[in-house]
Amino acid sequence: MTIIEEHARSYGYTDLPALMGLMTGDEKHGPAATSTLDVLWVLYDRVLRVGPERMDDPGRDRFLLSKGHGPMAYYAVLAAKGFLPVDWLTGFGSYDSPLGHHPDRLLVPGAEIGSGSLGHGLPIAVGTALGLRAQGLDEPRVWTLIGDAELDEGSNHEAIAFAGPAGLERLHTVVVDNSSASHARPGGIVARFEAAGWSALTVDGRDHEALYTAFTAPHPGRPHVVVARVEPKNA
Repeated sequence: MTIIEEHARSYGYTDLPALMGLMTGDEKHGPAATSTLDVLWVLYDRVLRVGPERMDDPGRDRFLLSKGHGPMAYYAVLAAKGFLPVDWLTGFGSYDSPLGHHPDRLLVPGAEIGSGSLGHGLPIAVGTALGLRAQGLDEPRVWTLIGDAELDEGSNHEAIAFAGPAGLERLHTVVVDNSSASHARPGGIVARFEAAGWSALTVDGRDHEALYTAFTAPHPGRPHVVVARVEPKNA
């Protein structure tokens, strides 16, 4: 059965728990995965201009999963949207499976980067936005999803500090905040981005309408960040 034939049936948000349930084994990083589920669904279902038919289209949006150390929700959404066959999910993490514990862009259809090590996604997203701008590609938007603990890494703060003054309007970041960070930030995560000239919003990371409204908020001349708060990791 081809991916297209398989997706003659439509998968929706309510199918995602069952799709995630197909992935078993150790080292699943379950909380890291489930914390991103709603953000990923709203992005792929309503915001990102991507699809299996345009994975090589220069005009596509770029989505970079920096929080790649818990990719089950990512794989489930990619399967639901037809990027990869659902029957790949049962092999998650096995020796010969393309679906590893960290996504590999050479093996996972639709994945823009290999990820999972903290602090890499946002700097790569900054470089991607700069590269697209240098090529005169003004339509594609660059999105990256990071975890709040990644803000413990200096590489992210350098990227934040650069992107605002550079006016990277096509750059969008979602910070999934499940209270995993080790270092306190006076004023909260949003204040850190605002100090560097970003447009910034905080929303309930489980509220699909609030997420969509925040993702699509206008931010002329500035990069945009949405802090999606979810339940604490150890709750």
